[in-house]
Amino acid sequence: MWNNRNPHCDFRPTFALFQCNFRRMSEAEILQEYSILDRAKKNPQAFGELYEKYFDRIFNFVYRQTDDEDLTADLTSQTFLIALKNVDRYQFRGVPFSAWLYKIASNEINKHYRKQKQTKVFSIEEMRIRELMEQTDEEYNEEIIHRLMNYLKELPTEMLQVLELRFFEDKDFKEIAFILDITESGVKMRTYRALDRLRKKFNLRIKYDGKE
Repeated sequence: MWNNRNPHCDFRPTFALFQCNFRRMSEAEILQEYSILDRAKKNPQAFGELYEKYFDRIFNFVYRQTDDEDLTADLTSQTFLIALKNVDRYQFRGVPFSAWLYKIASNEINKHYRKQKQTKVFSIEEMRIRELMEQTDEEYNEEIIHRLMNYLKELPTEMLQVLELRFFEDKDFKEIAFILDITESGVKMRTYRALDRLRKKFNLRIKYDGKE
């Protein structure tokens, strides 16, 4: 259906946990994607443009919650197949098209873990933690890096989900609410609670959306 892609992750730093500037898609960009979706309803090959644009992002998103490349490749493929099969029923919900892909991917991940009766895995890369610390004015060493990595892994799943989407995927609160099927106020509460834990545990001056 589309060109074969190398399913290996490219973990380039894409976020800054303590000081973030989120770029929202412009109305023109959103409308451009809708025009692609309209064409895909008649010609499935057109959907390949969106596949190429979002494959790596969805793959990395899934991989962080599985830590298994083969499983990630399967779930990512399933995500795009589901989207393509249901493109006729896609409706605008006030968020970019990509949010729908993240929502499908999140549902597929949850289905997998329910079926396997396993606890969800969150893989946190050391290079992301290092970039996280570089956004503060605090001194840090290897011990703090490893302590922070271990502490993040111990956070409740609901907190890790919003932190991942907010800071790893640069999603705003409205998109996260859509993806996780919760309210925007619920997303904000989970985010603030998670960051408050980090403030208290590591005594960091955390800047969040320009405020401490």
